[in-house]
Formats: sequence, structure tokens, C-alpha cells
Amino acid sequence: MVRHRTHSIEFKRQVVQDYLAGETLHSLGRRHDLSRDLIRIWIQKFEAGTFDDEATAADTIQTYEARPPWSGSSEGRLWRSSF
Repeated sequence: MVRHRTHSIEFKRQVVQDYLAGETLHSLGRRHDLSRDLIRIWIQKFEAGTFDDEATAADTIQTYEARPPWSGSSEGRLWRSSF
């Protein structure tokens, strides 16, 4: 079974910045062991401004996962009495 790697937003931005500075897809792919298609996807997302959306979503998920489900907020409650 192939295990998928995850990369931070900062790493993705750095790869895109290296590409925009003139490095080729081929050399970036070899240096970081990435497919050129994946780098192209990152470039498209960067140009569309969706890296910021990904970062926000990742922060939201990390915050949600860090909070215990029994915390005092009503959002964390699994049930609510209707009596």
C-alpha cells in the first residue's frame, strides 16, 4: 500500500517560489522527490490564491482536534436535553 505524504503550506509555497524564480519543474521534482504534475497543481493553487484557504482549513481542523469533546462549550456537547 502506498503511503501518501503531506507537505506544509510553507513547503508548497517555497517550491512554487523556486519555480517562479526560474527553476524548472524537472529539477524541483528531482530535488524534492515530487511529481511535476503535483508541482503544477501547487502553482495553480498559488496563482488562484487557494493556499490561504488550505491554511485556514488546516488551522481549523487542528484547533478542533486539539479541543477535547467534553470541553465546556456547547459546540462540544454530543447531546442536549430537550426536557
